[in-house]
Amino acid sequence: MKKTAEQEQREAAVAAVRRLDALGLNRGSTGNVSVRWADDGRSGMLITPTGMGAEELRPEDMVWMGEGGVVQGPWQPSSEWHFHRAAYMARPDLNAVVHLHSVNATALASLERRLPPFHYMVAVAGGDDVPLVPYHTYGSMALSEGVAAGLAQRDACLLAHHGLVAAGSTLARAVKVAVEIESLCETYLKALAVAEPKLLSAAQMAEVIEKFRTYGRTARR
Repeated sequence: MKKTAEQEQREAAVAAVRRLDALGLNRGSTGNVSVRWADDGRSGMLITPTGMGAEELRPEDMVWMGEGGVVQGPWQPSSEWHFHRAAYMARPDLNAVVHLHSVNATALASLERRLPPFHYMVAVAGGDDVPLVPYHTYGSMALSEGVAAGLAQRDACLLAHHGLVAAGSTLARAVKVAVEIESLCETYLKALAVAEPKLLSAAQMAEVIEKFRTYGRTARR
């Protein structure tokens, strides 16, 4: 039987959760993943259920949530569904959101530090830094508002004393940004152990951001 587009999205989301778990970026039931999904008059998102680990998650366990908090599926959605929805409302161009409690991003966020332009790859998040969202209780509307603000002009933000949120036009893009930012946080923390790194200038980062607009998109002739 041919798979529906929704089934393919559900499977892709589960595969992403398992990959992030295998990479050690999430553990147990920490973190969550969502994809924007609309069909048959529905408009909303598919999101991982609350309290379910990667090893037990199945495509049919993904929860569909619509506007107004309407839920379809056997499970309750992730307790962080509020900020996933806020991200989609703030950024119509986003189609996937990934939330991690990865060690290095969480460590930097617990120092209440943003990720500054110490390395040109910081531009992978769409700007010259990865901003820090002030601490708010998980699942709160205040946190949702903070994430929406943090992602307004970036594809990633750090949550103080909490973790990392990454987003993208596709699920693959969101996962790529999450993995890269976690790696950069690790490098930055190692540099901080020696000295405060010198930062790239706004002009240097602007040049990189412009180059990234077409990087990997040019066909070979």
